Amino acid sequence: MTQQDILASSGAKTDFSQSMSYSDYLGLAQLLSAQHPRSPDHNEMLFIIQHQTSELWMKLMLHELHAAIDCIAKDDLGSAFKMLARVSRIMEQLVHAWDVLATMTPSEYSAIRPFLGSSSGFQSAQYRCVEFALGNKNAGMLQPHAHAPELLAQVQAALRSPSLYDEALRLLARRQLPIPASCTERDWTQAYVSSDVVEAAWLVVYRNPQQYWDLYQLGEELTDLEDAFRQWRFRHVTTVERIIGFKQGTGGTGGVGYLRKMLDVVLFPEIWKLRTDL
Repeated sequence: MTQQDILASSGAKTDFSQSMSYSDYLGLAQLLSAQHPRSPDHNEMLFIIQHQTSELWMKLMLHELHAAIDCIAKDDLGSAFKMLARVSRIMEQLVHAWDVLATMTPSEYSAIRPFLGSSSGFQSAQYRCVEFALGNKNAGMLQPHAHAPELLAQVQAALRSPSLYDEALRLLARRQLPIPASCTERDWTQAYVSSDVVEAAWLVVYRNPQQYWDLYQLGEELTDLEDAFRQWRFRHVTTVERIIGFKQGTGGTGGVGYLRKMLDVVLFPEIWKLRTDL
């Protein structure tokens, strides 16, 4: 039996003149025509697709993070756990994506760098929204988007909204754990400041996991998430150093030096500190 015979006998649909095809559903004509290398170098296609696919994964990450935050606010923790686990797996995908970009050598990147202008991943509005959703708030990061009103509005909304950890602490307060009002009703545009009182509340949860099982699981989901986020950032640093060394970034940052400082940012500080004090 030939391959054509197998296809015919399978009943597979092959005429899409009057119905939606795979390409139609996914908008592949638009998606696959969105790569426009500016240099004559073969390797620029890798650089473009690496960053475009990362933006697609971040779009899904934000979709899941926003839904998880809403679910925690509604005490729907089962749904939130599934969404947060998915975000952690997305970050694992992004970690492995750096392995592909790392096949670009310093000389290959040098051939395309002049064509990048001042564009930089530092300017990713979606990445900034991910950071803000995870609690790393910094109003100064709005400036790179001031030239694009729609992007600016998106990032401003993320800055002004309670983060994932803010909603987690509000949940602990609703469960009658001693979370200070200064943590549950505050200026959400400001970065969260670690609190010994909040750590004491989390310690109650971790010392009594059976009594507070869903809160205990929430703490571990947040731990998984930050663990994955740290690996993503670390892999970014090492890939950048491998390709450009300690040169200044195209967007004007200190490159590897700047990225290494970002590794010191802790998103959910009390959940990490309690492991020493438990």
